[in-house]
Amino acid sequence: MPITRDLIINGEHVPAVSGKTTEDISPYTGDTYATVAAAGPEDVTRAVNAASSAFDSWAATPPTQRAKIFLKAADLLEERMQQGIELMAGEVGGVAVWAGFNVQLAANILRSAAAATTAPRGDVLATDLPGKFSLSVRQPYGVVAALSPWNAPFILGIRAMAIPLAVGNTVVLKPSEDAPLACGLFLADAMLDAGLPAGVLNVITNDRADANDVVSTLISDPRVRNVNFTGSTKVGRIIGTLAAQNLKPAVLELGGKNSLVVLKDADIDYAVQAAAFGSFMNAGQICMSVDRVIVDRSISEEFSSRFAEKVAKLPTGDPMNQATVIGPQVNQSSADRQYALIDDAVSKGAQVLAGGDKAGQAVVPATVLSGITEEMRIYDEEIFGSATTVMEVDGPEEAVKLANDTNYGLTSGVITENLAEGFEVAQRLKTGISHVNDQPVQDEPMAPFGGIHESGYGKFGGQAGINSFTEERWITIQQSGHAQYPF
Repeated sequence: MPITRDLIINGEHVPAVSGKTTEDISPYTGDTYATVAAAGPEDVTRAVNAASSAFDSWAATPPTQRAKIFLKAADLLEERMQQGIELMAGEVGGVAVWAGFNVQLAANILRSAAAATTAPRGDVLATDLPGKFSLSVRQPYGVVAALSPWNAPFILGIRAMAIPLAVGNTVVLKPSEDAPLACGLFLADAMLDAGLPAGVLNVITNDRADANDVVSTLISDPRVRNVNFTGSTKVGRIIGTLAAQNLKPAVLELGGKNSLVVLKDADIDYAVQAAAFGSFMNAGQICMSVDRVIVDRSISEEFSSRFAEKVAKLPTGDPMNQATVIGPQVNQSSADRQYALIDDAVSKGAQVLAGGDKAGQAVVPATVLSGITEEMRIYDEEIFGSATTVMEVDGPEEAVKLANDTNYGLTSGVITENLAEGFEVAQRLKTGISHVNDQPVQDEPMAPFGGIHESGYGKFGGQAGINSFTEERWITIQQSGHAQYPF
């Protein structure tokens, strides 16, 4: 029987005011995995009411008390790991290794957020005014609107709420229509079971047809003071525009056209392992996934042969099978979009080194293409799926130029035995994140995570994340004497 879930508003599980529900479909089986309440604008207002009412009390809660809740919730997530693995397989087709990693990193994000509760929140400033004490103070905004995606649901759902809550905000979370349980309700259950007070975190699920009304109602509510969104650049433009129209700061973590640069002195076996992981973890459905493996021409033939051989052997199919590496895409339309990219490239002269065939049940077999030219859609468009490209260059100068030939700027990697040269190349890559002697798919809760250009703006994680979800104020105290006025 499908799972049935309501909204979470003010600590209670409640149906939508309209009574409407929507189906959550499993991408591999095509069956209804869950039926969830479908919120409308009136439910959004109820959730914001609850978050606004809970704000003052939550912001005044001692930081160590907030930290205890986060630490307990982290332990609860780890205890529920098997449930989480089964949930990701059924709801979004996530394979076991990816789902387990999601649960573990989500727990660690909560632990990092617990530490953030006691992080410094300001500075003492220099002043020329006699007797004046001058401070820069960071304070929570109030109600934060958080929109979480389906592809790394536990990681990105927790990241959307953890630091905002840790620094004293309250949150209204709208999870993706493709994963209302995994990137919303499942996580909220752990937070509430850990003792999070009613109204501090509210979850509104919705039917896809109502998404525009739900999101616009949420962001335009004057009590919502800050917005964060993780997802596609296309949708991010809409969210960013709506936030700007309402004069609200936003953190946008969007798409990428990420490169793994393999220099001529690279360990080829290691480079193959790195490229396979970076390209095909979660069937390539990660914003950090490798779209371009840029290889020095002197080693490209050997690298391509070994890479194709490895990719062709990746276990593919049922996400419930513990051995599966390449599970389904999130839905058939996503698989069809990728097939169209591959077919377009092949029709214009690209060579298929591995994969390239079509499968059912929303599965795209791991595919490697070479001979990519600028006329092909796959040259510019984010793949976000189970395909990657190998592109030859002559030396690091050409590698940097090709890697930077994109409007995106999220993450990158450089594989080399010469760490000095690798660091020099990494500094020249126009991405918000870069890894020397590793591939681009990496995340740590204490590190500033975010892109540049069309990959978004603002940061999650570390002190940068704290700054994203607090507003800076200047406060002075006239300690001695009196301020002097000209009249």
